[in-house]
Amino acid sequence: MRTLTVGIGCRLHSSAEEIETAVRATLGSHSFDEISTIASVDIKAHETGLLEFCARHALPLKLFSREQIAAISVDDPSAAAREHLGMDGVCEPCALLAAAAESDAARAPDAAHASIGSITPLGSFAAETPNARLLVRKTVHAGVTVAIASTTARLACEQTNNDTREQDLP
Repeated sequence: MRTLTVGIGCRLHSSAEEIETAVRATLGSHSFDEISTIASVDIKAHETGLLEFCARHALPLKLFSREQIAAISVDDPSAAAREHLGMDGVCEPCALLAAAAESDAARAPDAAHASIGSITPLGSFAAETPNARLLVRKTVHAGVTVAIASTTARLACEQTNNDTREQDLP
């Protein structure tokens, strides 16, 4: 069952191979087949490596605005995200927002949102979904950051970078 949302932050011109390596390394005991959605910041809408990765695996890409992302608390702020984008992180907030959006969509399947190919820019979806949780906190692999969230949870044995805390979506 596809229950995982994967938030990705990456350097400009990261390749599909670099992104795939980072995602596979971050999955740990989770299966690639459990991924339902890839999520990132809206300025990555034309990032070739990210688009190619999503296309190769037939995964939708959900994009969130800086404002949406900045509204989500990040325990371990990223200096790079702060410097380049003016926010504390990308992958963790995006993973949480995408999980919350999927949960909202499951509860209200008729709620339409715009779709451009396989890219879905999301409006003011989701911040009221308190059950979105990080299963894997931010991990970094060669300039690609990855975090994994879900609303249906194998939360008992969450993975992190040697940390077993979970984070709720406010």
